[in-house]
Formats: sequence, C-alpha cells, structure tokens
Amino acid sequence: MKTNILILSAMFFSVVGIAQKDEIKTADKALKSGDAMAAKTALDGASSLIASADEKMQAQYYFLRGSAYAELAKKGTAGAFDEAISSFKKVSEVEEKSGKSKYGPDAKERLSGMTADLINSAVEDNNNKKYDEAADKLFMGYQLSPQDTVYLYYAASSAVNGGHYEKALKFYNELKDLGYDGGGMVYKATNVSTGEVEEMEKTQRELMVKSGAYKDPVDEKTPSKTTEIVKNIALIYTQLGQDDKALDAYKDARAKDPKDVNLILNEANLYYKMGDKEKFKALMAEASEVAPDNPDLFYNVGVINMEQGNIEDARKAYKRAIEINPGYVNAQLNLSTTYVNEGNGLIDEMNSLGNSKKDIARYDELKEKKDSLFRDGAIILEDALKLNPDNQSILSQLKNIYGALGDNENFLRLKKLSGE
Repeated sequence: MKTNILILSAMFFSVVGIAQKDEIKTADKALKSGDAMAAKTALDGASSLIASADEKMQAQYYFLRGSAYAELAKKGTAGAFDEAISSFKKVSEVEEKSGKSKYGPDAKERLSGMTADLINSAVEDNNNKKYDEAADKLFMGYQLSPQDTVYLYYAASSAVNGGHYEKALKFYNELKDLGYDGGGMVYKATNVSTGEVEEMEKTQRELMVKSGAYKDPVDEKTPSKTTEIVKNIALIYTQLGQDDKALDAYKDARAKDPKDVNLILNEANLYYKMGDKEKFKALMAEASEVAPDNPDLFYNVGVINMEQGNIEDARKAYKRAIEINPGYVNAQLNLSTTYVNEGNGLIDEMNSLGNSKKDIARYDELKEKKDSLFRDGAIILEDALKLNPDNQSILSQLKNIYGALGDNENFLRLKKLSGE
C-alpha cells in the first residue's frame, strides 16, 4: 500500500511540473503577442508551486513575471513597478545559486531600462498631483540607479508637496548623509531658427554651435542644494513637533551658510513657537543686519516688540518696513494700532477721575493726549489710503478712529468710501 502511495505522489508532481511548464509557455506567448495581462494570469497559475521547480524554470518564471509587470507598469497598473523590480532581481538571485546565467543579463538590462519608465511615470504623477506615488517611483528610480542621486532629491520634494513629511524626512536625511550637493552646470545656446534659448548636453551643444544651428553658448552654474536640504529637514522636524531636532538641524544649516537670512528667520520663528521671545528678538535683529533692506524682517521685529509692550521699538521697526516698502499695508495698520492702543490705555484713568477741579484738569489733559494719539494713528492710515484706496482693512480702522474722535465729517467720508 505504501508503494502505491509513493507512485501516486510521483505521478502527481509530474503532472504539476507539466502544468507549470504549460503556464509558463502560455505566459511567454502572451508577452510576445503584447498581452501582458494574459501573461500575468498564466504566471499566477504557476506561482503556488514555483518554489519546488528547478532553478532554470524558476529563473524563466521570474523573468517572464518581471516582463509582464514591467509592461503593466507602463499602462499605469498600481504596484506594478514594485512587482517588476522584485521579479527581475529574483532572476539574478536564482541564477547565482545555480551558477548558470541565461536570463540574468536580460533581467539586468530590463531593470536598467525601467529607470526611465519610473521617472517618466513619476513626472506624470506629479503633474496629476499624485505626489506620494511620484515620490515612491522616484525613490525606486534612485535605488535602481544610485549614481543618479538627483532622483532621491526629487523624491523628497514630491513627498513634501504631498504633505508626506516623514517620508520626505527619510529621503532628505539620506541625501545629507550622502553629502549630496546638487550644484552643477547647465549648458545653453540660442536656436538660430526660433530665437529660443535651449538647454542641452555640453558635447551636443558644442556640435550644434559648430553646425551653425545654434549660437551664443552660455554656461550657467546651478547653486548647491545643501543648505536647502538641511533647512527642509529642520522645517519638517518643526512640522512634526520635534523642536529639539529642528534646532539641531538649524545649527547644522547655519554652520554651512551663516548669512542665509531665510535660515535665520526660520530658526527665529521656531524659537518664537517655543515661547523663547528673547531669542526670537535677538535672531530677528541679526537678520535685520544681514538683510537691512528686507521689509518683512522689520515688520516681524515690530510684531514681537509690540507683543512685549516695547512700543517705541515696535514703531521704529514698522516705520523702517514702510520706508523700504511704502505700500506695506500690515505694517501701516500695526503702526497706527500702536498709537490707538496707547490712547486706549489712558481711558481707564480718565474714567476713574472725579469732578474736582484738579480731576477735571487731569481729564482734559488725558483726553487731549488720547485724541492726539488717535490723530497720529489716523494720519498714518490716511497716507496708507493714498497707495491702497480700496483696502477695506485701512478704511475700517480709519473709520473707527474718526468715530472714536467724534469726527463725524471724516467718519461719514470713510463710511461712504467703505461702500456702507
């Protein structure tokens, strides 16, 4: 009886082996006819027992599977690139064990060719705002062609665009560890027939200029991306709430480029977020020295001084911002508000006074001072209105000031200008 069972088992495996060969042949024919889906279906039928097949059949199976998924990937099938890459890599693993190499060279060639397919597909995904898919494909492209580190850089950028910050952080940290610079040279020339400036490879450009089809060759150096990468690492840590790691990243970034005003601003904003307003103020002052003509810097210095009650410092900063950019509405509004707030600060004392001659005199003194401060605030906004006559924030705040002053004529004028 035992002998009969062994014979039946042997017959069973023989039938299975024949079935696998038939399915692999079917898959091969389907691929040759351009039907990748039919090839995949046939290979799925052979997959359950392929591990028990000989190494030659395994290598053929994985090569055909990789080829089928490579074709499906071109048509946009989700996950097909992953399956194709893993299958082609499996071919080499199998043949290394057997010591024979029939499908390995073709599999490596197909893997090399897939890099371009991945990048093209990633570009399309980015155009369609499928940033996560684009990031994964660009990363796969980098893994297939590690010398093309730029793919990893673009993978990080795509991940950021899609809000996938942890994935982007992984890519940026790898770029940092690799010492990726990203700078280089771009070669351009003007197309004689169209007048358009075009980019091309250096050798190609030299040939095209010699041919007379192009003229005016220009070499443009692209800046290093090192600072950008470290800055993005810090920003992502901030976004993820990992402030200590973000501060360490800013230290690294500023060590590379201590005069980068954006780095100073970002570090300052992080300290502000953490509640360290003194450090924020010091960094903003440093940034102001680095970029003395940047109105945003002075506006932000004004904001923090205003919050801390340093009114004169706030006014000085706002005035400098307006001096640089006369149409800086937010600086004008805030500068006006410093005078209004100071005037409002006198009202409590005014209300606390009695009816004595001394109190009445003090009341009149405070009222004149309050009204004077309100008028100072109004003058700032009247000047602002000349450059921004339709700005509703200016119109509204100016109307309120005139209302508080009891200036009915100007109040009605502003009300009309506001469209009320």
